[in-house]
Amino acid sequence: MDEEAQMQTCHILDLPWEDVLVPHILCFLPLQHLVSLQRVSRQFHSLIQVYLTNCRTFDLSSIGPSVPKEAFCSMLKDNKVLHSLCLSSCSEWVTDKELLPVIGQNQHLQRVDMSSCVGLTRHSLVAVSLSCMHLQHLGLAHCEWVDSLSLRSLADHCGGLQSINITACRQLKDDAICYMAKKCLKLRSLSLAVNANVTDESVEEVAKNCRGLEQLDLTGCLRVRNQSIRTLAEYCPKLQSLKVNHCHNVTESSLDPLRKRNVVIDVEPPLQRALVLLQDVLGFAPFINLQI
Repeated sequence: MDEEAQMQTCHILDLPWEDVLVPHILCFLPLQHLVSLQRVSRQFHSLIQVYLTNCRTFDLSSIGPSVPKEAFCSMLKDNKVLHSLCLSSCSEWVTDKELLPVIGQNQHLQRVDMSSCVGLTRHSLVAVSLSCMHLQHLGLAHCEWVDSLSLRSLADHCGGLQSINITACRQLKDDAICYMAKKCLKLRSLSLAVNANVTDESVEEVAKNCRGLEQLDLTGCLRVRNQSIRTLAEYCPKLQSLKVNHCHNVTESSLDPLRKRNVVIDVEPPLQRALVLLQDVLGFAPFINLQI
């Protein structure tokens, strides 16, 4: 009886690792749980390393600040099949030294998020552009080290780019953005927010070249005017979302045609804004017949 019970007992590590555990169980666990499992035993450590070697997505956004840089290097040292890499919360420790080897051996990356990684330099972006020819989505928000030359390199080598966030990349000016627009014709989502260097020239070039554009963020682009918004309305029939908050030179005359196409705009029409202010003052919203 004891022998029969022993034969029926099956531990999780007895299941096939690469055929069952890695593709059907471990892939559903958060990264922090996988890291914890590594400490259970040598067998679990080996199992998690097999998973990390074969995983397609590596997202440190939830535990980035608590991950030692040595652990990051160890976890990805054998991985050559990554499709998605998120380092958006690793600003305290990630540098070119840790990232460049990972980028160099993962040429199938389609999505990379380096947002707010202030310890990186333009060399990391150049490495991404040279190694990741199939890149489709790139996050560079608040990476002030992004310059014109590195963005041009990206545009030259990653023509299939579909979305890029270069919010607050304040070194970039119209010439680099226009160059990217002419090279990356498949762009569907673009953020140029919080950059005082961006003018109508950039917006018009994006509109005329990226006809499939669906989302554009111009928040805080103080030099953007009505002229480029009208061009956007003319050339981008698929536009779904436009952010122009704090663009003080963009008025309702250019936004109204987009509203009529049901484009979601992050600023209310003047009458709605006035009603909100009136409600704040009076404490209630007066009835106004909008059909008059």
